[in-house]
Amino acid sequence: MTVQSKHVRIKGIKDGLVFLLDDKCPFEDLLSELRYKLEHSHQNILTGPIVHVDIKLGNRPVTEEDKEAVLDILKSQGNLLIRSVEALEEPGDKDSDALFLISGMIRSGQVLHHEGNLLFLGDVNPGGSITCTGDIYILGALRGMAHAGVDGNQEAIIAASLLAPTQLRIADVISRPPDEWGTRESSMEFAYLSSGAMQIDKIHNIVKLRQGLNVFKGV
Repeated sequence: MTVQSKHVRIKGIKDGLVFLLDDKCPFEDLLSELRYKLEHSHQNILTGPIVHVDIKLGNRPVTEEDKEAVLDILKSQGNLLIRSVEALEEPGDKDSDALFLISGMIRSGQVLHHEGNLLFLGDVNPGGSITCTGDIYILGALRGMAHAGVDGNQEAIIAASLLAPTQLRIADVISRPPDEWGTRESSMEFAYLSSGAMQIDKIHNIVKLRQGLNVFKGV
């Protein structure tokens, strides 16, 4: 059975792809066509290097489960790196403390932006960047640039398994070069602002900073 190609449009932009998903059709039809296009009619976009993808779900109210269903299809293709998802939230569905999970590798020249708190599974190489309106947690090596709290949130933090960045930025505060922080043990650390200055500490001390707030709520 041939799937009608009318609910999913894929648009090329300068630094990646935009998936425009119809907000009027049944959600299951949307998922079926998305899966069909990736497995059959658009295989050519899946055979090259890493491609950044922005997903636009229009005015369709979606739950986190709906988003995950779309992301599961896209993440099954190894070279697609999800950069953003735009959609209406179901009333009461949004959780400002929740972490959004993305996995992959950010290479030189690539920029990953996310609205909210981000848990990134992978490495950020020199020349690569992560920007986020909330917190950034990297289960991997941060050797590129990370900017948390891009909208001015000075309470945002940046954590990484290996914190060796070319630059850290929280809100409008930019870090000093890593070699000025002195020799540090190779263990997960996080950066935060204290009195307007960048500070580095062990990850277990985040509890003191957040006064017991469960920052991993929603994961």
